[in-house]
Amino acid sequence: MTEDATIHKSKRFSNGFLGPSKTAATNAEVPVPWSRFSAWLECVCVVTFDLELGQAIELVYPHDVKLTEKEKTSICYLSFPDSYSGCLGDTQFSFRLRQSVGRSSSWFGHEDAYNRDAPVTLQKEHAHFHGYVYFRQVKDASVKRGYFQKSLVVVSRLPFGNLFHSLLQVIAPEYFEKHEPCLETVCNEIDQWPAPVPGQTLNLPVMGVVMQFTSWIFLSEFYTAVLIDLHVIRCFQSVLIHMQMLWELMLLGEPVVVMAPSPTVSSETVLALVSAIAPLRYCGDYRPYFTIHDSEFKEYTTRTQAPPNVILGVTNPFFIKTFHCWPHIIRLGDLKMSGDLPKQVKVKKLAKLKTLDTKTGIYTAYKTFLHKDKSFIKRLLKGIQKKRPSEVQSAILRRHLLEQTESFILPLERYLESLMPPQRSMSPWKTPPQIRSFSQDEFMKTLEQAGPQLTLKGDWTGLYRRFFRSPNFDGWYRLRHREMTQKVECLHLEAICAADLLTWNKDKSEVEIVDLILKLREKLVTRKHQLPVKEELLEKLEQSIQTIISSLPEDLQTLLHRQ
Repeated sequence: MTEDATIHKSKRFSNGFLGPSKTAATNAEVPVPWSRFSAWLECVCVVTFDLELGQAIELVYPHDVKLTEKEKTSICYLSFPDSYSGCLGDTQFSFRLRQSVGRSSSWFGHEDAYNRDAPVTLQKEHAHFHGYVYFRQVKDASVKRGYFQKSLVVVSRLPFGNLFHSLLQVIAPEYFEKHEPCLETVCNEIDQWPAPVPGQTLNLPVMGVVMQFTSWIFLSEFYTAVLIDLHVIRCFQSVLIHMQMLWELMLLGEPVVVMAPSPTVSSETVLALVSAIAPLRYCGDYRPYFTIHDSEFKEYTTRTQAPPNVILGVTNPFFIKTFHCWPHIIRLGDLKMSGDLPKQVKVKKLAKLKTLDTKTGIYTAYKTFLHKDKSFIKRLLKGIQKKRPSEVQSAILRRHLLEQTESFILPLERYLESLMPPQRSMSPWKTPPQIRSFSQDEFMKTLEQAGPQLTLKGDWTGLYRRFFRSPNFDGWYRLRHREMTQKVECLHLEAICAADLLTWNKDKSEVEIVDLILKLREKLVTRKHQLPVKEELLEKLEQSIQTIISSLPEDLQTLLHRQ
């Protein structure tokens, strides 16, 4: 995860209720109803078990939220652990579902501003929802089935797992006691929160508790922060000796199934795997918790084609038979942190994955391109033996994965820089020069002089060639090419602003001058909305346009001012 959520509790009153927060700021402006709420959440749902209907949505806030029937059905099934998990008491986990075709975000203008400044791993999703679940199952003699079963679900486009799970820890127990009035109050409080801003620490009050939230701009800041995600080392404790393999599988976007004993283990492990290649964005699909009722079940389990580039977290033993043809399957046990050295699972042949009582292990025929970093593995295992704090162990692991990914990406970034046209080729009187095409062979030649800086030995060339065929390379290259194109446009705009347009204007016809003005206006409007251009540059260009217009005859001035 790449966000930090800290809870600060205000004074509790003697009757046990949470006291009101004193940090809620008053605002002179009256915002549009639910506009601030939608900057964080799509909706909050209560899912219950109905004897006749099965899982059903009991309540949704805001009441007018537009969820399709397909989305509602998916939320219902994904909000309950399956019967094999045997989850008693309170359970938290997360899921991710594909939104229905044709719907749009309710965040409007905030979306572009937030995503433009946020790191790719923290950006708001356009095509998927994240669901964060607090499920309670306790014995209740007043219920026919003998158990109270209900889930409180926060649905958002933002991948803020730490924040939303912390939020649920505050509001869910209160909701299960006080029901709908409590939930309405919470939603109204969230509607007073300021919108998320990358790099800023925000105090978010709810039910007498202040949650301090930071959405980091630089991953290095996050990984060296004191407060970090405590679950990473727990997720990987039984596979530490195979971290190199898991990192490569994520880097290459390979199809992976995580079979876990509970949705908590499943979702935490899938999210930990996806984040293992940060700051590179994982561009395949991933489902922290996946069930046989999922709308994509048939799509992902067909045997007529190769498995898709997706990571699935499952708990139903039925999937062992369904996914036996998948190339990489991780079978996990319960995640329990103890002072003892956790037993490391073995890599096994896929042919052994046949029975429902299949033992824990990584079932794959994959051979890593790079050798293991034995000294690093030894350091982590020794830390467990010496009872090193989990947060420190997680920080060590995160830092190692970050440095390995950055070392892999750095040669690619250097090569991309060489594809940029030189700044001296920017002419205000010509269209911007083209960025040179990416050549895999040309890049490979650069590795001899500027390859990865890590001391890890192995087939780096083979790893890069395999990476070029992955969805992660495609996603990374598309993003970087778009950023490079924007940079070229900005440099071209700077060249225009630095040019002496009035001197150029002297020996040109009125038709040519008007054509120039119209083109400059179009560029001005486009750049204001699409490019991170300095305001002073845009103001200078606007002044130049007005100066040129003032040099024209009055009839043309009037015509141009009307447009």
